[in-house]
Amino acid sequence: MKAQQLKEEIDKWLEQYFQGKGGYNKLIYEAMSYSLSVGGKRIRPLLTMLTYGLYGENYSEVIEVAGAIEMIHTYSLIHDDLPSMDNDDLRRGKPTCHRVYGEAMAILAGDGLLNEAANVLIKHALKHGEKALEAANIILEASGVEGMIGGQVVDILSEDKKVDLDVLNYMHRQKTGALIKAAILAGAIIGGASKEDLGILDSYGEKLGLAFQVKDDILDVIGDTNVLGKKVNSDLENNKTTFITEYGLEECKKICIDLTSECIELLKKLKVNTDDLQQLTNFLLTREY
Repeated sequence: MKAQQLKEEIDKWLEQYFQGKGGYNKLIYEAMSYSLSVGGKRIRPLLTMLTYGLYGENYSEVIEVAGAIEMIHTYSLIHDDLPSMDNDDLRRGKPTCHRVYGEAMAILAGDGLLNEAANVLIKHALKHGEKALEAANIILEASGVEGMIGGQVVDILSEDKKVDLDVLNYMHRQKTGALIKAAILAGAIIGGASKEDLGILDSYGEKLGLAFQVKDDILDVIGDTNVLGKKVNSDLENNKTTFITEYGLEECKKICIDLTSECIELLKKLKVNTDDLQQLTNFLLTREY
């Protein structure tokens, strides 16, 4: 099954998940669903589905895990966009959650998505056993204080100051890279990948996460708001240290190309068909949004 077909399956699952839910609290489900449904590349859940597909055939075995990862990613976007954080009014080409539902409801929508994702992962593990539990553990750790939240903390503390490369790399390894790598490993673990393959995919995830962030920094400078679906030059406005400020635009482009090549070489070491995963990896290098 190709990436586009998988994306359609993920979109369908996310659309159906909250249907019919809620009573007096119905508004929170609307806010959660709004932020999930306004678009997105679904890269993280796609990575889970594709790495599972290297070893397994029944994608329904992992669709819940993929959906939970997208909930976690979307929760982080809702909170990133808040006035107290990056203060963005546009996300995925639509008004941000707090612009539509108010700041308080947006905070609760983000909280709700993170908690609902944990519910989905635990229920999936109860049905599917130890490998699913291991995958859930990796995802939830990557979402926590030693993962995505920790990276966000350093991001906030680094505003209006120059930070060194160690801090910059830590920030993005945790804020962006941790969930990307967890998505890759989760699918492979549930699919039954060997310890050797998991080691290769761990390295692949590390490099892909970094390439993804460098590309985001590039697009923040040269991207088109109408294509990106969010405003550009936000890092400059917030006086943040980025890969662009440290290396310059042309060097960052080269870093992206080199990291992508390294990712492809790692995938070629696996004794399974990685064509679809290679295509997605190359797309992330050439994307304009």
